[in-house]
Amino acid sequence: MSDTPDRDALLQRLQATLDAMPPVAAMGIRIAGYADGTLRLRAPLAANVNDKGNAFGGSLASVMTLAGWTLVSLRLALAGHDAEVYVADSSIRYRSPVYADLDASACAALAQDWDGFLALFDKRGRARISVCAQIDGGAAELEGRFVALARG
Repeated sequence: MSDTPDRDALLQRLQATLDAMPPVAAMGIRIAGYADGTLRLRAPLAANVNDKGNAFGGSLASVMTLAGWTLVSLRLALAGHDAEVYVADSSIRYRSPVYADLDASACAALAQDWDGFLALFDKRGRARISVCAQIDGGAAELEGRFVALARG
């Protein structure tokens, strides 16, 4: 049996969570897919434009942070965990202006291990993982640590 229907249902549930946050809804952020350990989000430039006609830096930061948050939330849900996910800290580099829709991708940082993260969460009800996200192949980059806490 494939995990695709479950994954698709979880992605729909995560999209509904994103849509329920007024600032996120105003930005027009949509889940664009999940494959090979990478989650993608997309947001229209028109809803995230600054006075120079390119993407607002705060929108770039938000889309990358939310890509990381959605990725960690999805991986926990796929493993059957009910968890709250928070960004603990992050650093961002803005490399070039973005004059098109914002396409963000997020994946676990190189030295990170999903199995170890999930095992620690199973054991303690909390765990941290580092995630890397980027916009448009590197126009902006985020490195962030996300914390998961068991609900209840």
